[in-house]
Amino acid sequence: MENNEVIRSATFNPKVKTYIFLVVLFYLLISVIGWVIIPFWLFGLGQWLSNKFFHTLTCQLTKKQLKFSKGLILHIEKTIPLENIQDLSFIGGPILRAFGLTLIKVETAGGGGGPHANNMMSMIGVENAEEFKMLILNQREIVIKEKNQHSFAAPTNSENNLNDKLLTEIKNELVEIKKALTKV
Repeated sequence: MENNEVIRSATFNPKVKTYIFLVVLFYLLISVIGWVIIPFWLFGLGQWLSNKFFHTLTCQLTKKQLKFSKGLILHIEKTIPLENIQDLSFIGGPILRAFGLTLIKVETAGGGGGPHANNMMSMIGVENAEEFKMLILNQREIVIKEKNQHSFAAPTNSENNLNDKLLTEIKNELVEIKKALTKV
C-alpha cells in the first residue's frame, strides 16, 4: 500500500477571488450573450461564484503524489505521481503580478500542448509558491532515489529460481526451434 501521508497542504491567496471575478467579467464583456449576464455578475453573482470557486481549490503534497482539485461546474481532480513530474514552472503575466499571484504549471511526461494538454496541471495563487515548488522537487528526488534503490536490489533466492527456470525453458524452446530448422 502506498504511503499517502500529507507532507504539506498548499494555501491559496484570497486575491484569487478578485482575479477570477475580473477574468470572467472580461469574458462577459467581449461576448454578446455576456452583456445580458453582466448586471447579475456585478451585483452579487460574481462575488458569490468567485468565493465558491476559491473554496474548491485544494492541493496536497504527499510522500508519493501531488493532488490538486478545483472547480464548481466542471470539477477537476488530478493526482500526479511525483516521479512522473517533468517540469514545474511559474507563469506570472502583468495581470497576475498586479494581484501578487503566481500560476504554477506542473508538466508530466508527454505534457505540453496539443493532445497532451491533459498531462499538465495549473495551480493559481499558491502562497509561498517558490517554497512549495522546492518541497515538490525535493520530495520528487526522494521518491526517485527510493525507486532506484529498489530496482537495483539483489534478487531473492525465489526470484533467482524463477529466473533460472524461465531461462531453462527459453533455452529448451530455442533448441527445439534449432532442431526444427535444421530438418527443413
